[in-house]
Amino acid sequence: MNEKNSMKPTTFIGQVLLYGLFAVLIGVFSQWPTYQPLGPDQAMIKLSFSHHGKTVSECRATSAAELAKLPPNMRAPMQCPRERSPVKVELDVDGVASYRRVSMPSGLSKDGASAVYHRLQLPAGPHRVDVRMSDDAKVPGFGHVHSSTVVLKPAQILVIDFDASKGGITLQ
Repeated sequence: MNEKNSMKPTTFIGQVLLYGLFAVLIGVFSQWPTYQPLGPDQAMIKLSFSHHGKTVSECRATSAAELAKLPPNMRAPMQCPRERSPVKVELDVDGVASYRRVSMPSGLSKDGASAVYHRLQLPAGPHRVDVRMSDDAKVPGFGHVHSSTVVLKPAQILVIDFDASKGGITLQ
């Protein structure tokens, strides 16, 4: 047997002890300290969604003079802008302004979705929740409004989302 490749018993025992110590440390820190995301009488509201705002302007017909200036492969009869409106969101809890945000559309051409995420920790119990959202820069005010009273239990997480197929702003 080659002397260079053989492991001495003390080296082997040392490696086993170090690996064992490492395993014990992982076991201890996976159980301690205990993690509590909310206090005993606390609840949370999460406002979280991704939404495409309406287009900033309408499609328009391209004139014959404009079409003549374009190469043949670029001659589209209609010009439709890609840019989308920013999404404006307001959240009031118990009549107090809790969150205000204008989320710009993503993407180089500003044609992607606007993302909104906010966490609000509050005491468990009844709360009045008012959510307003505007996704059309051409229309003043808020196109989507939801108001309701919710009773939050300790450690409950209420998620506020936007789903157009379910009628707009939803609370789950």
